[in-house]
Amino acid sequence: MIVCVCKSVSDRKIRTAIANGAASFDELQFELGVALCCGKCEESVRDVMAQSGVCASRCGVEQRDLAQPVPLMFCERKAA
Repeated sequence: MIVCVCKSVSDRKIRTAIANGAASFDELQFELGVALCCGKCEESVRDVMAQSGVCASRCGVEQRDLAQPVPLMFCERKAA
């Protein structure tokens, strides 16, 4: 199935890249160019990553309950 129409990237290509060591969304973006044009495929790419076990096993991101809101934190930057 084509996941990224802009770059013609299939779920098979994503799974192959993961099997070859891509361990984060950023690495998939760099290697395959996914979600760089219109960005509509980002959620689908992340779903394929989760199905492949990347988030749980390699990137350290834990699955969260989507019903619970994520707290936002703002930091003030000061000039050097």
